[in-house]
Amino acid sequence: MSIAGVVDTLIEAPIAPSFTKVGYQLRSRLDHWTPLESYDLTGRTIVVTGATSGLGRQAAEQFARLGAHVVISGRDAAKARQVRNEIAVCSGSSDLSISCADMGELDQVEAMADQLLAAHARIDVLIHNAGALTGHRTVNAAGIEATVASQVLGPFLLTSRLLPVLTEGGPGRVLTMSSGGMYAAGLTVGALQMTDAEYRGSEQYARAKRAQVTLNEMWAQRVDRTAVVFHALHPGWADTPGVEASLPQFRRLMKPLLRTTSEGADTLVWLAADDGEPVRTSGDFWLDRRRRKIHRLPSTRRSDTPQRRQELWDWCVARTGAPIH
Repeated sequence: MSIAGVVDTLIEAPIAPSFTKVGYQLRSRLDHWTPLESYDLTGRTIVVTGATSGLGRQAAEQFARLGAHVVISGRDAAKARQVRNEIAVCSGSSDLSISCADMGELDQVEAMADQLLAAHARIDVLIHNAGALTGHRTVNAAGIEATVASQVLGPFLLTSRLLPVLTEGGPGRVLTMSSGGMYAAGLTVGALQMTDAEYRGSEQYARAKRAQVTLNEMWAQRVDRTAVVFHALHPGWADTPGVEASLPQFRRLMKPLLRTTSEGADTLVWLAADDGEPVRTSGDFWLDRRRRKIHRLPSTRRSDTPQRRQELWDWCVARTGAPIH
């Protein structure tokens, strides 16, 4: 094993060093990362959900600087237009558009898919970044818990609808921003949506993120990787508006060690831009440009059965009416 590999293993085992800016800084230097600014994305179209703040906005700005046509998606069209204008100024690119939906409302996701299909004969990268950790349980118009709706069902539906134009780039890429919090959650379908009585925002978020990572692997098994590749990742602990709003005590305690949004978005941008390793494999889970295992605990590994995976897939198809089986 190389020195970089030894160091990576040593900081990956205890979570804190790996997820903080320390892990990012050590790995980027030891692995001699290709600078993001060296990539040229001219001619590529990239759709970023949750692009109006935090990691999504940072990634959208970086893609614009690299020459891509960036589709900025968020729940609030006025805010999306404002962000588009801000990114145009700071990146020097006017090749930006918006396509908005609340990813938890499936009728809005359908409408956004229709708009994207009408506007683009080819989409090179679809990034699922939208989502939030909320302290109170809410449901969408169909009565589905909002975290599950926006981070599991909405992305599942949008992916299935956009597959035809994602294949035109050969291969297209579908990237899902997950969270290290999913390591604590097992795979469940029957208990995926927490009840009012038991609801805890961080636990509900972790369950949804576990489902995301599982579905990423399942998509990769079902779709030829010469047509579309699928990858999930987590950003480590980054200082974003979402963390400030949902985990204020954690942020106050860890602030000196939190990653910047640029550091948190690095692997996402790399997976979208690099034409080497990210297109040679599919179904992987990444942190800091390295593949990671999706389980750290025996209990979550035991929950991850073929039967439960199929149940999750069937549940998503049934709830979304997605045109794929």
